[in-house]
Amino acid sequence: MSLPYAEPLTVREPCELVVPEPPRRGEPGGDVCGACEWSDRAQTLWSDEQWRLHSPGQTSLRGAVWLASTVHVDSFADLPPEHQASFGPVCARVDRALMSLDGVARVYLYRWGDGGAHFHVWFMPRPIGRLDMMGHMLPVWEDTMPPLSRAEIDAVGAEISSTMAI
Repeated sequence: MSLPYAEPLTVREPCELVVPEPPRRGEPGGDVCGACEWSDRAQTLWSDEQWRLHSPGQTSLRGAVWLASTVHVDSFADLPPEHQASFGPVCARVDRALMSLDGVARVYLYRWGDGGAHFHVWFMPRPIGRLDMMGHMLPVWEDTMPPLSRAEIDAVGAEISSTMAI
């Protein structure tokens, strides 16, 4: 694996601490929760009582999707028991759907949570043969690659939706 930048890179000083941190979307004082107010149902690929799987608004990775809980909670620990119990099986279904796409070598699961206070995770498929994008390098590379068109995102979303429906 490698960075998508030429050497030599220079280390910079970390930013000043911001304490308290500003409110995220969905927290008191922050913007409305995007996952709760999700209005673009065309980007919802699959859902059940606990989970909604969405295609992103923009991505450069064919098959990148995000999974959000249907309840507004922030972390794994806050999920109701039925959400906790179904998380693993739903993740396995998403993983199988993405691995069935042409050109996918591995599927990585990420949870950051810095932008919004609604529990969600990202599934990011690593393109086959792209060993430079292994592991934690994939999101860094993703930021440097040209974005897919809306038509490409929608087409792969239809494939994922079809597989999830089985």
